[in-house]
Amino acid sequence: MTRIRIAAALTLSALAALTITPAVSAAPRGLAWGACPSGSPPGYDCAEIEVPLSYQDPDGPRITLALGRLPATDRKHKRGTLFTNPGGPGNQGRFSKFQTPSLHRQFDIVGFDPRGVGASTPVRCFTSDAETEPLKRILGTFPITAEQETRHFADAREVTASCGRNAGPLLNHLSTANVARDLDRMRQAVGEPRLRYYGLSYGTYVGEVYANLFPHRVDALALDAVDDPIAWSTGHRPEDANVPFSTRLGGFRDADRALQAFLDTCAADVRCAFREPGTDLRAKYDAILDRLETTPGPITYQEVVRRTHNALTDEANSPALAEFLQSATKPVAAKAIATPFDSAMGGGGTICADTTNPRDPAAWPRAARAADREGRGFGSYDTYLSLPCAFWPAADNARYTGPWNRPTAPILLLANGKGDPETPYAGAKRTERILGNARLLTLDAWGHGALNRSACVDAAVDAYLTHGRLPARGTVCAPDHAPFDAR
Repeated sequence: MTRIRIAAALTLSALAALTITPAVSAAPRGLAWGACPSGSPPGYDCAEIEVPLSYQDPDGPRITLALGRLPATDRKHKRGTLFTNPGGPGNQGRFSKFQTPSLHRQFDIVGFDPRGVGASTPVRCFTSDAETEPLKRILGTFPITAEQETRHFADAREVTASCGRNAGPLLNHLSTANVARDLDRMRQAVGEPRLRYYGLSYGTYVGEVYANLFPHRVDALALDAVDDPIAWSTGHRPEDANVPFSTRLGGFRDADRALQAFLDTCAADVRCAFREPGTDLRAKYDAILDRLETTPGPITYQEVVRRTHNALTDEANSPALAEFLQSATKPVAAKAIATPFDSAMGGGGTICADTTNPRDPAAWPRAARAADREGRGFGSYDTYLSLPCAFWPAADNARYTGPWNRPTAPILLLANGKGDPETPYAGAKRTERILGNARLLTLDAWGHGALNRSACVDAAVDAYLTHGRLPARGTVCAPDHAPFDAR
């Protein structure tokens, strides 16, 4: 689901209201590219752009966005600019990591920190270390007892109250619709007549909103690990308003499928440390949770679920996941699992700006219990990610809720794995039908995101962004490596 976690810097935003057509203002000036701050990755240029705090008041207060550019290596034959967004919401995106060698050669790759995030004008929810303590307690975890639930709800209330006290007016202007309008300002500033863009995870929602706000300004949008825009924003049925958005996305179902695929692969591969001939590995996994649900040790039930979920975002994590689960079979400290997904990501409040959620906090434990029946542990993990939205103190009246089927002249390229624990494959298939003009490319693997995992996918994305060529309808790509292969 585009991991929707709340980080300590907390680039949180607001709850929703009605769609309003933005007022028009003068086009932005060109960007002044220069040296990046000390400590930045090598090879990049940096720039800033001012944009309206509110596009309904284009001549009012301004905020600043930070951009990074990785210049095309073949300057003589440069084709233009490719914008990227790494997801989150709330991830810093100035220094893109989503280019293939071919794209790097032919395009300036431009990333940006969205409003409220990183080096852009930030949202500051906390004024002291003490105010961050409730956030630290709820990051990456979820309650499984009545006592934990009471504490978790109290902490979520404190976190949102801190944002209401400290964040200032930007808190009311962090919806994805405003991010998309910022992206259009950046497109104009680099002199591109239409947008060429790659978005990952939540970055696909940015692309979906852009395509429907500005359908005639689209050149090529490649959307990888696809969010269903209706499930994200409002839900497909009126009763979905009573379901937390992070539940209705359904990522827990594909997380459970990815876990089963991992266990099936493990059972057949002698390199898997969790393998035990003659043993049902799902039962072995469940036994770990059964023990920890009643008798927590050095590691908790929630920690096993979280680490397993995060490891399932990349098949390359399989050896480490197997070792972690094997160590967790014993009531001693389990080995750490080193993946880049272990730390929480930011932007939890942006989800509250975009999405319809219940206002009754009791909806969350009900939804968590129901979701856990389809994906043990993963259902609660996903559901409680959006709990702050029950208490969120702000609203962004620029929120976009559709329509989602405005036709674009170019077909949009979607890509998704069959077992994505964060952006489920079923949602990607729905999105292919929802958008006005889109085609889905499938990666036959579990994990989050398809680019740089399959030469077949990389070639298709290169051909699309460079020449506008699409893969045949129904194309399925294989990954380059098996889960337990050495990398």
